[in-house]
Amino acid sequence: MEKTLLKKIKAGQMVYGTCIASTAPTWPAIAQRAGLDFVFLDTEHIPLERMEIARMCQTFRAMGIAPIVRIPSPDPYRACQMLDAGAEGVVAPYLENVSQVKELVGALKYRPLKGELLDQVLENPERIEKSLMIYLSKWNEGNVCVANIESVPALDRLEELLSVPGLDAVFIGPHDLSISLGLPEQYDHPVFEAAVKKIIQISRGKGLAVGIHFSESPERQLRWMKEGINLIIHSSDLAMFSQRLQQDMNIIKLAAGDKVRKSDNSEDVV
Repeated sequence: MEKTLLKKIKAGQMVYGTCIASTAPTWPAIAQRAGLDFVFLDTEHIPLERMEIARMCQTFRAMGIAPIVRIPSPDPYRACQMLDAGAEGVVAPYLENVSQVKELVGALKYRPLKGELLDQVLENPERIEKSLMIYLSKWNEGNVCVANIESVPALDRLEELLSVPGLDAVFIGPHDLSISLGLPEQYDHPVFEAAVKKIIQISRGKGLAVGIHFSESPERQLRWMKEGINLIIHSSDLAMFSQRLQQDMNIIKLAAGDKVRKSDNSEDVV
């Protein structure tokens, strides 16, 4: 099936997705009915194995939904494995230096080229033979290269990191970013908001798509849409199930005169 997500974000369109943790076969149809453009499959914090990811990627792609997989570490070989499994995009977490971004670009845009030749091409793409460049461009057409920006060192080097040719998008990791700023889960703090605004402004200024992952209600997504995000990564299957089940059970228990569990207002974000 043709990869269309990259075309949409290059055209500046809004694209919509959620995080999926469940391997149940009914979830892809639910995501399709919700009109999602992509699903975020996280192998950094969620125990999903390679075979499970491959099955999920193939199923979602067959439904016309682009699977974007976050790998556990900035490992170009793991990134290539996810593409082989059927991922349309790959997110590398906690990127803080240019070499990490270049390695991710190498995996997403120049696969299966590796080793010294790849290093040379990343330093000077003009060195590559025309016929090989045509082959690699076709082989990797539609792959979405995504950097996770979620730390103060990344903020300090943002201009440099986001200037690497071949990068397509940025995912902001709010939880890790808030920790790195010394403001754990203080997502309304002015310093945190200033950091997010900086990432959005620089990303959009360089023609990159950008998104931030929040659960709970959609208000946080709406707030950052006004600032320029165009990748909507809203909630997750686990968060929405937990929130709705707790809400409904509290209504039922109150009607029955029973005690209800106090709502947990903490954000489920990664």
